[in-house]
Amino acid sequence: MRLALFQPDIPQNTGTLLRLGACLDVPLDIIEPCGFVFNEKAMRRAGMDYLEMASYRRHDSWGDFLACRCAHPEEYGRIVLLTTHASVPYTEFEFQKNDIILMGRESAGVPQEVHETADARLLIPMNEKARSINVAVSAVMVVGECLRQTGMFPVRRK
Repeated sequence: MRLALFQPDIPQNTGTLLRLGACLDVPLDIIEPCGFVFNEKAMRRAGMDYLEMASYRRHDSWGDFLACRCAHPEEYGRIVLLTTHASVPYTEFEFQKNDIILMGRESAGVPQEVHETADARLLIPMNEKARSINVAVSAVMVVGECLRQTGMFPVRRK
């Protein structure tokens, strides 16, 4: 399983998700351009003290990400987009071990081209009066369910 961030806008969310990846052995893909300067100094300022433990790849564009996916089919499986424009709840989806959980930009989600490329589009059921849940919180919910379904939570040894 991988977590992909499409043109993230907020460094604190990116830092939170890099930390999540480090703690749960989930690699991340950062699809640029970011809405902030993505470097070690910026991530440390965002509270990311686990950067050296995180496994991540940076991609210059959506096209570069797709090319990497084609070049590494053993690592990159289905693209599973989390979006408010879906009808299937993530709790009713059957995840696979090499799925890519794709998160859109905090400010704008993803463009239509990305929606059309996704193999599945999922939503988090929520109060109909609410607009959306924070992208980092949303990712945590869905990654947790994916890890649970696939038995991929890391084993802590004493």
